[in-house]
Amino acid sequence: MKVGLRVDVDTFRGTRKGVPELMRIMDRHGIHAAFFFSAGPDNMGRHLWRLLKPAFLWKMLRTRAASLYGLDILLMGTMWPGPGIARHNKQVFRDCAAAGHEIGLHAWDHRYWQAHVDSMKREQLERHLQRAFETITEAAGQAPVCSAAPGWKCSETALEVKEQFHFRYNSDCRGYGVFRPQTADGTILSTPQIALNMPTYDELLGRDGVTNENYNERLLSFVRPDEPYNLLTIHAEAEGGLCAPMFERFLTMAREREIEFVPPGELIPDDLSCLPVRRIEQKEIPGREGTLAVAV
Repeated sequence: MKVGLRVDVDTFRGTRKGVPELMRIMDRHGIHAAFFFSAGPDNMGRHLWRLLKPAFLWKMLRTRAASLYGLDILLMGTMWPGPGIARHNKQVFRDCAAAGHEIGLHAWDHRYWQAHVDSMKREQLERHLQRAFETITEAAGQAPVCSAAPGWKCSETALEVKEQFHFRYNSDCRGYGVFRPQTADGTILSTPQIALNMPTYDELLGRDGVTNENYNERLLSFVRPDEPYNLLTIHAEAEGGLCAPMFERFLTMAREREIEFVPPGELIPDDLSCLPVRRIEQKEIPGREGTLAVAV
C-alpha cells in the first residue's frame, strides 16, 4: 500500500527545528514527503482569541497544547509582529529542496489565511499567494510545485486563483481520492486535488480513548487498503518536535505492514482526464473547529 505523506509547516519554530528533525527521520527510513511551507510572519499566537470558542478550548486542553507546542508558538505575534519565517530560515528551505522533497506553498501568513480566507477578495488572495510563491521560490532556490490551504480552509475563489500558479496538484480539502474540482457554475478546474482521508494528531488525541500510547495503532487503522490514494498529514511542530520519537516508531510499524510512504505527487496519474470530477463544500469534521473544505 502507498500512502502520500505531507508535512504542514505552520510556524517559525516548526521551520527551524521541526523540519530538520523530520528530514533526519525520513532520511533514516529512506522516504520523501511534500513540505508545505508558511513563508511570511509567524502570527500564530493571535489564534488565542479562539479560546473563547468551546470547541477550540477543548482541543487545546485535550492535546495539552502548551506542552506540545511550547509558549513561543502559542504567543508568537501577540504582543509584537511575528518574525518572517522564510527570511530567517532560508537554509532550511534549501536543504529540504536539496534532499529531494516536494516543496509546497502553505501560506504567506498562516493565521491570517485560516481566519479570513472566507472573506478575502480575489485581489487579496492573489497578493497573499503571489507573495508566498515568490518568497518560497527565493528561499528554496526553486518554485513550489504544489499547495495546501492552512487548516483545510479554502474558498471557491481561492481555488480559482490558485489556477494561475499551475501547481502540479493542490491538497486543500478533506475527504478521499484524487479528483478534478468543479465550481458552482460548472467549471472544471485543471489542477487536481488530493483530499486528506486520514486524521491528524490533534484531531485524534484525547478522543475515543486515544492516547500517545495507542495513537500509532489507531492512526494505522485509517489506512484504507481499497483506496489507492491514502494521504497523511503530519506537522513540523508536533511530529518534528515532542512527537518525533512516536512518529519514528509509526514509520517502523507501517513498514512492518508493508505500507510505503511517498510524496503526494507520486499519486497523481499522468493522464488527468481519467480523474473523477467532484465538488468541494464547507462541512464540519470530528476533532476540528468550524467548517472545512470537504470533497463530496
